[in-house]
Amino acid sequence: MLRLENIRVEQGDFSLSLALEIPKGARVALMGASGSGKSTFLSLVAGFTWPDAGRVWIDGTDVSRATVAQHPMSILFQDGNLFPHLSVFQNVALGLEPSLKLQDDDKARVSDALEKVGLKGFEHRKPAELSGGQQSRVALARTLLQDRPLVLLDEPFSALDPGLRRDMLELVAALCAETGQTLVMATHDLRDATRLCDRLVLLDAGQIVLEGDLARLVAQENEALQPWL
Repeated sequence: MLRLENIRVEQGDFSLSLALEIPKGARVALMGASGSGKSTFLSLVAGFTWPDAGRVWIDGTDVSRATVAQHPMSILFQDGNLFPHLSVFQNVALGLEPSLKLQDDDKARVSDALEKVGLKGFEHRKPAELSGGQQSRVALARTLLQDRPLVLLDEPFSALDPGLRRDMLELVAALCAETGQTLVMATHDLRDATRLCDRLVLLDAGQIVLEGDLARLVAQENEALQPWL
């Protein structure tokens, strides 16, 4: 589903070198210390960064030199990128139509997405009227509403308290299981990874040092995972 073919990205003194295949429906935890290449990895897959060598394939399409809009993926950042002057309904609807000119079936899809994330009845509220967890649910609803085969998460729930973060991770896991979407989540927290993900990609100095079944690798207490165990 996601294939990084002999990738090389050069950014000053930093170099990212990757060769990786992620199957459809997998939920991947992307881990590594600060500066290991997680942000560059996500930027590459999302299309913000083009490889200096190699190819990026998503769902069978070569997107190595495609624009961000041409990448069949959606991405959720830590801040959620909600617009304070728009209602909850409008913020989610942006995932379908930036002009907010929706047909009746589009409006129904927005309402359904809000119901799935537990925000039915919140349609007319503004982001400032919501808790941090509720704002995260709005951003998640918008991301999933785009119905792209690949979802990228860049530590979107790290600012939430442990209970809310656990709830959001469980919600994402349930929604991905329902839709069959493939997911890559950058995280520093192995507990978060095990709640949501089934595979691990561990980066160090721009290279993959560990990759495979997450539960098996944790059970083995692999030396490369020691800082997070």
